[in-house]
Amino acid sequence: MSSSEQILRRAYRAFNSGEIDTAIELMHPEVDWPNAWEGGRVLGRSAVREYWARQFGAISSDVEPEAFIEEPDGAITVDVHQVVREAGTNRLLSDSRIRHRYRLRDGLVVRMDVLGD
Repeated sequence: MSSSEQILRRAYRAFNSGEIDTAIELMHPEVDWPNAWEGGRVLGRSAVREYWARQFGAISSDVEPEAFIEEPDGAITVDVHQVVREAGTNRLLSDSRIRHRYRLRDGLVVRMDVLGD
């Protein structure tokens, strides 16, 4: 398992268990992150933390990585199974498979993208 895959697996575990500070520590201070829930992008660790606080107030996501692909340009693409539920009621909102693409710098996530179909 590559060091990049190890870092990303740690980040998914932290995210899924609600250990936000642990997940944020695995990000570059100038991380560029998609705001997949509201639209647009957020920049920097503080902005990601604030975005996740808003998101977790409305929805609960469980994102399980299924495959890691090292791309020729150095990016890592992760096939994930994502289950999203409404916070409070636990009502299922979606159950899907999607792809995330990461770029790491100095062992930290510097950019993440959610790929379309």
